[in-house]
Amino acid sequence: MLGLDPSTSVDGVVETIEKLPIDLFAETLQSILVHLQDQNRAVDLIETCDKFQRVGINLDQKAVQDIIKLMTYYFRLAAKSNLSSDVLVSKLTECSSKWSKSTLPVVHQLWTEHSALLHAHQEVLTMASIGKLVDIQWKLGMAVSSDTCRSLNSPFISVLMKIADTSGEMSYKSFEMTVQQFQNFYRQFKEMASVLETV
Repeated sequence: MLGLDPSTSVDGVVETIEKLPIDLFAETLQSILVHLQDQNRAVDLIETCDKFQRVGINLDQKAVQDIIKLMTYYFRLAAKSNLSSDVLVSKLTECSSKWSKSTLPVVHQLWTEHSALLHAHQEVLTMASIGKLVDIQWKLGMAVSSDTCRSLNSPFISVLMKIADTSGEMSYKSFEMTVQQFQNFYRQFKEMASVLETV
């Protein structure tokens, strides 16, 4: 559910968070909130690890990644459910009793500042629910058996698309087309490209 490794406990991640200076934790939360507002940018794990090491906090990449995953999960949950800062803090204390009184106000303050924007962004994502085309591969083949090809040994085009959905998960879609279907597909793409050039 949280995206954490099964060997990692929420309490363990919170204990790691509690070792961070408040300003560094706030900066990490800011990076997560920026990521959630702009799905094209990810939280830079290496850069975050370097920031931690520069102030003397030596955590491995997995520990830093667990912090990012935990807080991303709760911020995303709060945005989807339109939770107030108080309810978000309450959810965090329900998941772990290890939170300190100095850390939770940082979460409260940052969520108060960013919640409206993130909730609106989440609603747009939910309404649009459009994936992002990451990669497309194709190959030309010869049909051995088919419902649409009249004769065997007819050429066909096989297409595999890699798509990132709004949650960041990758999925693959594949389909096959006859040469005639591909030519129509190609013509439609050319039309789209010419329209986009005029924008």
